Amino acid sequence: MPSTRDIRRRIKSVKNTAQITKAMQMVASAKMRKAQQAALSGRPYANLMNEVLAAATAGAGDFSHPLMERREVRKRAVILISTDKGLCGGLNTNLLREAGRLDKDTTVYVCAGRKGAQWVSRLKRDLAAEFQYKDIPAFSEARAISKFAQELFTSGKVDAVDVLFTQFVSTLVQKPELRPLLPIHRIVKLDAGVTGHGAVEELVANRSSEYLFEPGAASVLGSMLPHYVNYQVFQFLQESKASEQSARMVAMKNATDNAKQLIKDLTLEYNKLRQANITKELLEITSAAMAMG
Repeated sequence: MPSTRDIRRRIKSVKNTAQITKAMQMVASAKMRKAQQAALSGRPYANLMNEVLAAATAGAGDFSHPLMERREVRKRAVILISTDKGLCGGLNTNLLREAGRLDKDTTVYVCAGRKGAQWVSRLKRDLAAEFQYKDIPAFSEARAISKFAQELFTSGKVDAVDVLFTQFVSTLVQKPELRPLLPIHRIVKLDAGVTGHGAVEELVANRSSEYLFEPGAASVLGSMLPHYVNYQVFQFLQESKASEQSARMVAMKNATDNAKQLIKDLTLEYNKLRQANITKELLEITSAAMAMG
């Protein structure tokens, strides 16, 4: 049975832990608001760009581009967007569980984030490159990742490129998603704010504006496709960072609440033990007095 001194030490230790998790919760909360705002503010631009590209695709006729080349998939590259740090609940666990379902013999990984790169190295899978990105991702960081993936695809080293990231749904809900990136063959309006692919006809039929392209739809499409891929990756990074900060804030809040509850339980146990010791001492004093007569 622990002594009162041991319980006091445990209470002090848990209080110190609660102070740390509370501070981390406040920091994550501030970063979460910025990350969510960045992810949400990029969605209207991505929607409009996808709509214009869909219209250009419909009007380009028999247009061809290296990024649109379709071939049999023998080797696939996956851009794995994870976090650099832990303490964000099951975010990385769920993401890496999805990554583990991919065929390791035909998959090459391009990792954005330290946790994903560590997972790939630990399981001895094929790691082509590792990139880092900030709490508020910069477009230059996304462009570097996208350019590397495009070079893999156009050189013929891989036949397709996908992106595995964590989709931001809400502060309490984030889910891993595997989305195709290359080759580009279908463009749709974003669904729930996340870049995706689908039938071109749906988007073109539903668009509210008519576009006139100068010098022509094919020329505009050829110039915009690399930027389209770059912005796809940029939006995925923003979605992943918003998910990370949201998950970390929730995890730290739960840790703080659990620490407070543990302090209450330990305090109750301490008071019970102290009261039992006091009662025991009183009984000893009373027994000694009665024995002396």
